[in-house]
Amino acid sequence: MVTETTTAPKTSIIYPESDGQPMADNTEQFRWIVTIQGGIDALFKDDLNVFVAGDLLWYPVEGNNKLRVAPDVMVAFGRPKGKRGSYLQWQEDNIPPQVVFEVLSPGNTLTEMAKKLEFYQRYGVEEYYIYDPDRIDFGGWIRTDNQLTSIESITGWVSPRLGVRFEMAEEGLELYRPDGRKFSTYIELDTQRQLAEERAQQESERANRLAEKLRELGIDPDAM
Repeated sequence: MVTETTTAPKTSIIYPESDGQPMADNTEQFRWIVTIQGGIDALFKDDLNVFVAGDLLWYPVEGNNKLRVAPDVMVAFGRPKGKRGSYLQWQEDNIPPQVVFEVLSPGNTLTEMAKKLEFYQRYGVEEYYIYDPDRIDFGGWIRTDNQLTSIESITGWVSPRLGVRFEMAEEGLELYRPDGRKFSTYIELDTQRQLAEERAQQESERANRLAEKLRELGIDPDAM
């Protein structure tokens, strides 16, 4: 007698793409998240194997959809750019984000941030930075001997992975690219763009006036 058995189908585990929490609690926190994420993304825009994201859920362990965190900014070297609903580490060659940033709001608690530090320590983050724009306080941790240890002197510190230099001014945190250019907000970038367009327009008008003067003198500027 043959007894036919059936195997229950495996339940597909769902990894939510949202934790129901807002990206930021206030405009200042949001401005800093966007500035840091956008600045790093622009820095590595030509490197197809650097993935930069903001407020993206990271699941480090397959099969556990409760174990997760959404860094304000995360950078994963060795992973291709592209759209993702979440960062499922086992689908990313098991590469964790190497660099993460957290921008504090008044709603953050010491317990919450301690848990995040423990999470980043356990799951392979190499550099962890926290900025509090209200208190103008910036700190960081670097992985040494497989342990995230506090960076004693953060002013002037250069991120080993990013090549970004951090400075503290009276107005707050300043980030500088390896070429010395400062990270800018969208408003600052738009202002710079407008100034560049105005300069280009002025140069064009100057060139047209010079060409007209040459024609008055019987000289063909196109032939020069």
